[in-house]
Amino acid sequence: MSKLQPKLISTVKDYSKEQFFNDVTAGIIVAIIALPLSIALAIASGVSPEKGLYTAIVAGFIISLLGGSRVQIGGPTGAFMIIVYGIVVNYGIEGLTIATILAGIIMILMGIMKFGGVIKYIPYPITTGFTSGIALTIFSSQIKDFLGLSIDSVPVEFLDKWKAYIGAMDTISIQTISIGILALVIILAWPRVNKKIPGALIALIATSVVVQLFDMDVATIGTKFGEISSDLPEFKTPGFTMDKIKYLIEPAITIAILGSIESLLSAVVSDGMIGGKHRSNMELIAQGIANIMSGFFGGIPATGAIARTVANIKNGGRTPVAGIVHALTLLFILVIFMPLAKMVPLTSLAAVLIVVAYNMSEWREFKQLFKSPKSDILVLLITFFVTVLIDLVKAIEIGMVLSSFLFMKRMGEVTNVNVNDLDASEEDDDGKRIYEENILNTFDVIKVYEINGPFFFGAADKFMAALSEIGDKTNILVLRMRNVPAMDATALNAFDRMLDICRHRKIKILVSGINKQPYSVLEKAGLTDIIGEENFFKTVREAVDCAQDCSEGKNCVDNMAS
Repeated sequence: MSKLQPKLISTVKDYSKEQFFNDVTAGIIVAIIALPLSIALAIASGVSPEKGLYTAIVAGFIISLLGGSRVQIGGPTGAFMIIVYGIVVNYGIEGLTIATILAGIIMILMGIMKFGGVIKYIPYPITTGFTSGIALTIFSSQIKDFLGLSIDSVPVEFLDKWKAYIGAMDTISIQTISIGILALVIILAWPRVNKKIPGALIALIATSVVVQLFDMDVATIGTKFGEISSDLPEFKTPGFTMDKIKYLIEPAITIAILGSIESLLSAVVSDGMIGGKHRSNMELIAQGIANIMSGFFGGIPATGAIARTVANIKNGGRTPVAGIVHALTLLFILVIFMPLAKMVPLTSLAAVLIVVAYNMSEWREFKQLFKSPKSDILVLLITFFVTVLIDLVKAIEIGMVLSSFLFMKRMGEVTNVNVNDLDASEEDDDGKRIYEENILNTFDVIKVYEINGPFFFGAADKFMAALSEIGDKTNILVLRMRNVPAMDATALNAFDRMLDICRHRKIKILVSGINKQPYSVLEKAGLTDIIGEENFFKTVREAVDCAQDCSEGKNCVDNMAS
């Protein structure tokens, strides 16, 4: 039960005044970092600026209150931007709300069913491929605002988008791009001046002042959205229908999976920094509740944000109190200062997201993966290009299916079936000789088949091929299974077919060194009764001794007699 307990409960037991002040300080700093990102991500996702803050406030508060990590900071992230934009374009704001709530429900179910530990089995080339693909897509989506291009409607598809950019290059605004470059320079250079206050915030303030002071012809949040609301988020229920759910369930699943991966990766990274251990299933449940409430209060999908979580740790945050303070600080900013956001240039927000895209591109990891096996490189590239050119949903699906097939192929190559003749040099598990010189005349009568590796559908054909090598004189078959950790239904079927073949040819079966899982599979299928409990041996030496006795007609019952 403790694994489904929020970390807040266990961390406040020995809470000190000193830690409280550290958490408050960290929470305020993280809120300042989250402010420009939340606004920028909301606009880039196709929704109004305040919805980004609604998400950071509502979801951020719940993730810290109920989450399974001590230091996780939740809110909108770049990973969702492309998915959200696509949903808004195709289904509107109400469709986004429904998809966000559905994703939350799915995440809760994943946590209840203890899928928190399963997420880690998603192959690294897939996560790198779609993360890098998302980064490139985010970068591409910001070109219009960064350059000030005159395009009425930017296409959704990657190639169409760049065709539109190239066709509108003669409309580049010098004033706009100058402000965008200024914002980039400030963002990149500011950490040398002060690492506590984020460069993105300074860039937005500085460029807003410059644009207003010199009355520059640069598009701002105000020129695009008008007056920005500072009202508190209101609870609204969307119009759920079965048709809407049917169309939105697929993107909702993508949001749930992507959100789960990102939040748990963030939790793992933070564990390494503070020497802690997060509760993955509780974290998924908290993320699910946060997304449901974010949807009802007009927000967009949320997850654990790695950059903000790391900033929280570096500034002294060690308990969920820091995340709660972060949410409350953003609430204060929303009510008091939100109307001022209308002066922020869109090109400056584009500069912020260009830096976000660069930081999440993982280009070093992408490059490093080219030193991996060719199959991993194939998964990486296919996931990357499908993410960029087609769809993130399809990228994850294709990447997982391809990885699964390649994994099965590798496992099939690892598993082998050896046919051993009785040889005086053969040794048992203790290194002792199994066979004595005086039984060499039984070579043709007794065969030892050794299976090495998982006995599953990828290796079943090897087993059946090896059976075809049984000679006409063989009447005893010893199956050495000490190196078989597990077997599946296909392998069980092959085993059953092997018994039929041996029954037809009156070949006795002896099994040695079988492990618990394979034995349980055979037992449930009733095959242990067919073979006979007395024909299972702990060591191959015992099995061969019995085989020798049988070959000499001593106390032997033919378990394969028809």
